[in-house]
Amino acid sequence: MEFKYGIDQLTVSTIIDIVDGKLETVLTKETVEKVISCRKKVEIMANSNKAVYGINTGFGPLCDTQISPEETNVLQHNLLITHAVGVGNPIDKKLSKLMMICKVHALCQGFSGIRLVVIERMLFFIKHNLLPLVPEQGSVGASGDLAPLSHLFLPLIGEGEFWVNDEIVDAKEVHKKYGLLPLQLEAKEGLALINGTQFILAHAILGLDKMKYVLDLADVSGAMSLEGFQGNALPFHETLHHIRPFKGTIEVAKRMRMLLEGSQNLASHLECERVQDPYSIRCIPQVHGASRNAYEHLKELTEIEMNSVTDNPIIISETEAISGGNFHGQPLAMALDYGALAAAELGNISDRRCYLLLEGKYGLPRLLTEKGGLNSGFMIPQYTTAALVTENKSLCFPPSADSVPTSLGQEDHVSMGSISGRKFNQILGNLEKILAIELMYAAQALEFRRPNRCSDIIEKNHDIIRTKVSKLEDDRLLKDDINAMISLVKNRVFITS
Repeated sequence: MEFKYGIDQLTVSTIIDIVDGKLETVLTKETVEKVISCRKKVEIMANSNKAVYGINTGFGPLCDTQISPEETNVLQHNLLITHAVGVGNPIDKKLSKLMMICKVHALCQGFSGIRLVVIERMLFFIKHNLLPLVPEQGSVGASGDLAPLSHLFLPLIGEGEFWVNDEIVDAKEVHKKYGLLPLQLEAKEGLALINGTQFILAHAILGLDKMKYVLDLADVSGAMSLEGFQGNALPFHETLHHIRPFKGTIEVAKRMRMLLEGSQNLASHLECERVQDPYSIRCIPQVHGASRNAYEHLKELTEIEMNSVTDNPIIISETEAISGGNFHGQPLAMALDYGALAAAELGNISDRRCYLLLEGKYGLPRLLTEKGGLNSGFMIPQYTTAALVTENKSLCFPPSADSVPTSLGQEDHVSMGSISGRKFNQILGNLEKILAIELMYAAQALEFRRPNRCSDIIEKNHDIIRTKVSKLEDDRLLKDDINAMISLVKNRVFITS
């Protein structure tokens, strides 16, 4: 299997496979022809007397200043070095690779006017896992992600740094090692490289890949907590959800039925006098389902963006280049903020289930320990989930609701989508930790339901937990247990279907 740049459609799963080296990529003859044809149009416009934004003019508020053909190359070079003003910690190397792949695919659509040699150099970097160092802060999400994309492409002109394995290496050293010469950018190329939403997009892709797993894992942790609490499975009845047919809710209810199927533990208390469970148990389909709806919405918009052209201007013909706003990050920014809220709510309800398991109800000992008083049991990890939940709440302010004018007012409304993307992934990282603690609590609760057995899938996940974290008998240092659980979650070892 191969992915053809500029022709095939990227999906979240496809691009993750490319990043992980599971899927090869190729430039087809058809793509090469599109790139060369568009480049010829740019060269004609660059040498004409007609002012065309970004090709023979300055940028932003200097768009009315025409540049001579002799100065064009200097202009493109200066564009990269003046816009590389990002600050903060470097982004994850995987994000740099995602940005590069997304940019190559966009440039190969044949509307950007970049030379084939520039694309080929980018593909060389991807192939050899030479990933530019990109600071995490500095983009306002329109005119695209200017600062991070400038850092991403500084190495094309021999500037900036690469990640080589886990070391930061000057681009000049890497060029020397591989026998490469820095490229001299020509008309339109600098602008084609740094205009676009690939920083926002990479964060959306990485977040979606994480969220797909934690959505499924949240159902598992919810089902395991329900088993430990000896809750009621009737709220997951198919009929109940088909009379309020939200897609996510129906899916979660179906998954809960699957996760609880054949449970001896649940069958053992069917005749109990309890009428209702608290909402954090009973409303799992409605809450988890709403988060699934948000995930699906973000995924739909992200996959549109992955296959779009987001630089500016767009080359239409030898005489026409449209200066529009495809670089504006608002379509993803708003959806990322929605996704962040959806991820935060999964953590919120998970923390409530942790609290339920500590209360000492329905046959469970308080704090999940039979030796309370001398032992604190599992009292304190819930403090951690409470702290993480509140941190996530504070991260839910939507950056897309804000805009600060830039570029002397030429760019008077910006998306702030880069911040939305970063916060989305921060929240997901906190969510992984919350779910890890809930799973640890639920596994302990199940110990007090023996000899009753749960469903096969719950028992298998309980066994996975017990390979790293033993039943708590007497107080011990829980830090190592929590870290082991977080590692299990991050490595995606739990069975979710």
